[in-house]
Amino acid sequence: MLLDELKARGLVAQTTDASRLRSHLTGTMRTLYCGFDPTADSLHIGNLVPLLTLRRFQCAGHRPILLLGGATGLIGDPSGREAERGLNDAELVAEWVDRIGRQVEPFLELDGETGARIENNLEWTRELDVISYLRDVGKFFSVNAMIGRESVRNRLQRDDEGISYTEFSYMLLQAYDYLELARRHGCSLQIGGSDQWGNIVSGIDLVRRRLGREAHALTVPLVTRSDGAKFGKTAAGAVWLDPAKTSPYAFYQFWLNVADADAVSYLRLFTLLDLATIDDLAQAAARAPERREAQTRLAEQVTQLVHGAEGLSAARRITDCLFGGDPNRLERGDLRQLELGGIDSTAIPERRLGLLAALVACGLAPSRGAARKLVVAKGVSVNGQVRDDPAHELDFADALHGRYYLLRRGKKNWRLLTGPG
Repeated sequence: MLLDELKARGLVAQTTDASRLRSHLTGTMRTLYCGFDPTADSLHIGNLVPLLTLRRFQCAGHRPILLLGGATGLIGDPSGREAERGLNDAELVAEWVDRIGRQVEPFLELDGETGARIENNLEWTRELDVISYLRDVGKFFSVNAMIGRESVRNRLQRDDEGISYTEFSYMLLQAYDYLELARRHGCSLQIGGSDQWGNIVSGIDLVRRRLGREAHALTVPLVTRSDGAKFGKTAAGAVWLDPAKTSPYAFYQFWLNVADADAVSYLRLFTLLDLATIDDLAQAAARAPERREAQTRLAEQVTQLVHGAEGLSAARRITDCLFGGDPNRLERGDLRQLELGGIDSTAIPERRLGLLAALVACGLAPSRGAARKLVVAKGVSVNGQVRDDPAHELDFADALHGRYYLLRRGKKNWRLLTGPG
């Protein structure tokens, strides 16, 4: 049963009546939805949990709707926020909706009886007049109950920050989404992050009051790291699904380097591997954690899900070339990935540059004197070849693809120099 598998994977934070939901999902196709507000031009890895949960429901024979918040994205969800969000321009939000819509298409099957739909809540909110909104939606909400919602209460309790009527109204708009999707597509289940529970319950209540229909909710946990640090953040910032913001190589490396304590739980949350296979990987990781089999499988699975076979192949190739292989095998596209953020990159305006100056410029040595000692000790390689002559010069005419030099100090300290052009 799907619910049992979701629980075994750690994917159930809260549900409405569990036995009724189980019965509701048994024996017939149901329509469910999950909403994604466009707060940037790309989703990030935290969004993968609800996104893949939609896919799990589809694989179990249900029809998913992925709702993009063209309207709610103009308002801003106060959940988890200590301060008011800035309002984005309507044209910018529309652009983000379009980009995210194209980004999520590969995750769901769009054809067939259970074919997914991608909707935009601006479609039914754009022409909604104030009087109709107040009579048909606002009439069914108690301000007392709204003030009691955690997202609102937390803001009201802060001396330095209240909440605007705009954000206060967000839960009504989200509830109205549930009502419209129930009317249009027979939607009877909403899923979302656990911070959305209050908003989702408001939608359930509105569907029941207005349509007299059964409605359900299921939330997934907000992922954390075992050490308590925020999940999905690196020194460079968030880990995005867009390859132009986080390269497939950097994406692959993020998963490859998760802590041992997190690898198995992330396999359950972020991959479509069956639980038996994950249990085998957990046992292998316990026997020989130094082999990092769980991390390797995790990185392969999630990178292929997000960036496809080509993206995974490139990420593997770059990894092999940097850690034990020949950097000269790197393709131009691989080096562009590294320039994007896979390793620290420094732009050099000159066509020729002395090796010592290059080491200082890219941060591999604090001074020319320290750089000289490193070079003489054979501690520096250039494009995979050890260079021990302090007078050596880098000529970008001889660089990889005419533009790139990979410098390494020791075994793991890499820098990328990019030349002009």
